[in-house]
Amino acid sequence: MEFFFVVLIGLIIFAVSLLSSGIKIVHQAETMVVEKFGRFDRALESGLNIIIPIYEQVRPINWRYTKTDLQGRPYVTYQFTNTIDLRETVYDFPRQSVITADNVSIEINALLYFQVVDPVKAVYEVANLTEAIEKLTQTTLRNVIGELDLDQTLVSRDTINAKLRHILDDATNKWGVKVNRVELQDIQPPREIQEAMEKQMRAERSRRATILEAEGDKQAAILKAEGQAEARIKVADAEAEAIKLVTEAITQTQSDPANYLIAIKYIETLREMVSGQGNKVVYMPYEATGLLSSIGGIKDMLNK
Repeated sequence: MEFFFVVLIGLIIFAVSLLSSGIKIVHQAETMVVEKFGRFDRALESGLNIIIPIYEQVRPINWRYTKTDLQGRPYVTYQFTNTIDLRETVYDFPRQSVITADNVSIEINALLYFQVVDPVKAVYEVANLTEAIEKLTQTTLRNVIGELDLDQTLVSRDTINAKLRHILDDATNKWGVKVNRVELQDIQPPREIQEAMEKQMRAERSRRATILEAEGDKQAAILKAEGQAEARIKVADAEAEAIKLVTEAITQTQSDPANYLIAIKYIETLREMVSGQGNKVVYMPYEATGLLSSIGGIKDMLNK
C-alpha cells in the first residue's frame, strides 16, 4: 500500500513537470523555434504558448554574450538559449590587426548593429550564427582596409562603414540577419607612424602660420603704400590748386608767374639752410639778382 502511494505521488509529480514543460511564455520581441521529432514545425509568437512535451521540442540556438569578471574586465562567452532575440543587437568586436595597401599594420575595433529578421534561417542556415557574424566581420574588415592606404583609411571612415555594411548585409541575408550599421570605433597606427604624423601636422601648422603672417605683412605694406600714394596725390592736387590760384592772381597783375614760383622755391631753400642752430650763410644763391627781382615783382603784385 505504501509502495502504491509512492508510485502515485511519483506519477503525479512527473505529469505536473511534464505539463509545465509544455507551457512556454515568450516575451515581446522574442521567439522560439519548435520542432516535431527533430523537424521544424513553427516559430512561437510572444505570449503564452503550449507545446506537446516529448512530441514537440524547442530548438536551442548558440548566442554570444558579453559578461564581466571579478576584476570588472569584460569577456565574451557563448551559451545555448531557447529564445531568439529579435531586437537590434550590438556586438563590440575585439581589436584586430589589419594591413593597409601601403603595408602599414594598424589596429581597428568595430561595432556591428544587426537584427534577426528570420529566426528559422538563423537556426538552420548556419551552425553558430553569432560566431559566423564575428568571423565574417573580421575578414571583411581586412579585405576592405587592404584596398586602402593609411591616409585613406584615416579620413574615409564613413566610406568604410558604408562599404562594410553593404557587404555584410548581403552575406548575412541567407542567415536571416539584417545588418543595420557598422562603426569603426578606433584606428591606431604604429607609434612611429603616429609620431611622424604629429611632426607633419606641426610642420603644416607652422607653414600655415608663416603664410598667414606673410600675407598679413603684404596686405599691410600694400595698404600703407596705397595710403602714402593717396596722400601724395592729395598734396599734389593741393599744390596744383594753389599754383593755379596764384597763377591766376599774378596774371591779373600782369606779372610773370615763373618768377614768382622761382622766388618761392628760393625762399624755402634759404629757410631750410638757416633753420639749424649755428648755421651761417656766407654766400648768395646763384642768380641772386633774379631772386631779388622776383621778390620785387611779388612786392609790386601785392601792392597792386
